[in-house]
Amino acid sequence: MSDADNGEDLKTRVAWLYYVEGMTQDEVAQHVGLNRARVLRILANARNDGTVQIRVTTRLSHCVELERRLEDVWGLERAVVVPTPQDAADTSRVIGRELGNFISTSVTPDMSIGLGWGETLTRGVPAIEPMTVDGIKVISLLGGLTRVEKVNPSEFAWRVADKLQAECFMMAGPVFAPDATTRDALMAHSGIREVLGKSANLDMAILSLGDLTPHSIFVRYGLLSAEEIASLEMAGAVGDVLCRFVDAEGHIVDHPVNDRVFAVHPHDLRRARKIVLASGGWHKVKILRAALRMLSPAVLITDEEAASRLVMDV
Repeated sequence: MSDADNGEDLKTRVAWLYYVEGMTQDEVAQHVGLNRARVLRILANARNDGTVQIRVTTRLSHCVELERRLEDVWGLERAVVVPTPQDAADTSRVIGRELGNFISTSVTPDMSIGLGWGETLTRGVPAIEPMTVDGIKVISLLGGLTRVEKVNPSEFAWRVADKLQAECFMMAGPVFAPDATTRDALMAHSGIREVLGKSANLDMAILSLGDLTPHSIFVRYGLLSAEEIASLEMAGAVGDVLCRFVDAEGHIVDHPVNDRVFAVHPHDLRRARKIVLASGGWHKVKILRAALRMLSPAVLITDEEAASRLVMDV
């Protein structure tokens, strides 16, 4: 994508003519003096970066039925179920988009919002409507990554803060310390204690969840060795909540990796006024079920396939 194709004025004009005025792509191309291929690229970019957000205003009846069943089975205040995409790789994107819409309609003045991490949360940023709301504080609930491609806890936090024109507080350090002693020293830092204090009474905590399958960020980014992942599975871990690994019942497993995690403890989030979980896909069902047991969230945003499994065999 060239810089010319990314220009705000051109991108907005092309999107307006196509989506609002209803011109064909050929008509748009003629109107703005571009060829059709460039118009297609600009429209695709506008969708990807959130310039254009398309919402379907009706709901699939099966998704609505699953929402009510999830609320009943798990005691949720609200469940949001989106259709499972044809390509499983798009699951994080469609759930993230729904999360972005949820954040846009849920922010109120003087709210404190704690954020986890993950691809699903990151994919939700373009769907957050830019706004200026007084007194918003965004708190990253865990450290960052020293090697990253697209998903980093600290980057996600400040991108959300930028959308909301909010003050941002981050845990400056690696999410996995080299050892427990280093982690404890980081936790004792005065600036980190301030962040931990702000995370103690959140208005809203927003989390995604990690699994231990080959799809997981831990595998893709090499955050943990193959031996560590195998050892975690032997200890009964099914995934992580804020990088602390838990078993199928939502109990934190006894494992050295958990002693190195530089993050807010998941149990401390129980004091939050509202916990929001956003994750989906068949490979997340075990950790979703565990997190539901562990945290008793108010809101769950997931996909149709995961929801169908979560209402069975509770």
